Amino acid sequence: MLFTVSQRFFFDAAHTLKREIEAEGSRRIHGHTYHAEVWLAGPRNPDTGMVIDLGLLRRRLDEVRELLDHRMLDEVPGLGAPTLENLCLFIANEMPDFSPRLSRVRVWREALGDACTLELKP
Repeated sequence: MLFTVSQRFFFDAAHTLKREIEAEGSRRIHGHTYHAEVWLAGPRNPDTGMVIDLGLLRRRLDEVRELLDHRMLDEVPGLGAPTLENLCLFIANEMPDFSPRLSRVRVWREALGDACTLELKP
């Protein structure tokens, strides 16, 4: 059996973005509250009954959140253009050795209704 567990976090950050639509407002520094969720898929450990201790996952996500929260996303090393797609990839790249392995990362802006999901192959 394969189980999937997930954990959410949020962060507030500012950025600029070069776009063709809504270009003027996007070029100015502006901010959002971002929400993120990661999914881990794996077997249940028969001794603990868990795929992972969620406390360990929360601890790691706190470290990832610290890299993004109250930051100018344009200046975050390794992020690139501060798009939802790049935020998904950044979060995934910050957890390469996590076990069980990430199966999905989702980043969204609740107020705007925008979202992106990165599906990771096993």
